[in-house]
Amino acid sequence: MTDQMLYLTSASLGFLSVAVMSLVALNGWRDWVNLKRFEIEHAGAGHVRGDASGSSQDTASRIEIADLRERLRKLEAIAAGVDL
Repeated sequence: MTDQMLYLTSASLGFLSVAVMSLVALNGWRDWVNLKRFEIEHAGAGHVRGDASGSSQDTASRIEIADLRERLRKLEAIAAGVDL
């Protein structure tokens, strides 16, 4: 009887620890995505005000922002379980 309780307790503790680690990782992932979204919005707001100084820098920053937005869109689709 004590062996069964030991196995049940060990399995429950293992499952609980995996669940907690998964929730922590998910929370960290969401915070990272929100940080990247904020960075993209902040970079876009700086561009609208005309902070970029050169046309080559302006073009490069637009391409980089578009690339980051596309990556973010794909990551959000993956997180939502949508096939692209």
